[in-house]
Amino acid sequence: MNDMKEVLRKNRLAVALFLVMEALNLVVFVLYDIMVEPFLYAAVLGCAIFVIMLVAAAGHERRRAEERRPAVVSIQTEWQNLPRPASLLEMDYQAMIEALGRELDRVSSENYKERQDMTDYYTTWVHQIKTPIAVMKLKLSEDTPENRALGAELFRIEQYVDMVLQYVRLGSGSHDLMVQEVKLNDVVRESVRKYTSQFIEKRLRLEVMVGDEIVITDQKWLACILDQLISNAVKYTATGGVRIFVENHVLKIADTGIGIAPEDLPRIFEKGYTGLNGRIDKKASGLGLYLAKKAADMINLPLTAGSVMGEGSTFSLDFNAQTSGQN
Repeated sequence: MNDMKEVLRKNRLAVALFLVMEALNLVVFVLYDIMVEPFLYAAVLGCAIFVIMLVAAAGHERRRAEERRPAVVSIQTEWQNLPRPASLLEMDYQAMIEALGRELDRVSSENYKERQDMTDYYTTWVHQIKTPIAVMKLKLSEDTPENRALGAELFRIEQYVDMVLQYVRLGSGSHDLMVQEVKLNDVVRESVRKYTSQFIEKRLRLEVMVGDEIVITDQKWLACILDQLISNAVKYTATGGVRIFVENHVLKIADTGIGIAPEDLPRIFEKGYTGLNGRIDKKASGLGLYLAKKAADMINLPLTAGSVMGEGSTFSLDFNAQTSGQN
């Protein structure tokens, strides 16, 4: 039926001329008092021939559509769930859409493979580079001022190596999330343990009051976030200490460091932004807090910061959002 309508639409001028000719024939027959029966016979025959021609034209259009359809609808994906075209024009548009869709699929597949190859490469590189780092740690095991200084720098290298892997994984589109119940105290203490030597070297006080808090999150990415926050707290705190505690299902990491300038506070999570702290610490990369925020957003864990210059900073991870999301 749709094919017939399309043929009628495309041949509407011919249909109009046919009807006009039949009307003129009728007028001629009436004016000259010609018997109507021959006219009726002629009209019926003309209509029959015309209908046969229309049916044949519709069949031809349908065959053309069927011939073209396999060429444009070769694979079925979500973006190809298009309605059946009602005309050849719509069919042409759908052909272009599907061709662009296939090209998009091809490019996306190639990009995904390249990203995956890059992730695999850096993952292997990180694991390989950690072997000489471990050997150097053993070489520096003797407690001397020189070894402690070299050990601190080696620890920074290890941090940057881990940061590379986190950065690549966050941008790869494949994060291997495993959301489950996690004992927050275990994750916090595991992260704190990595910075034990830093706390001792700088003679900083550490207070951990997490208790038996259970949260629902991804443990691996939560640990990455805590590593960055604790690293920053130790880095920018010269005297006093770091306090890690839970308040109303919100984990807070508070330090007594140099603080964050008010004009810098809205931008500290931006990629590459260092602000005043970055100018003081010439080795700041501007990636630590960016990675922490990006990972926090990925696991739906709001990360916020508050600070007073000269008094310290407090970073907060609000697990209430995750709890409400589970209800």
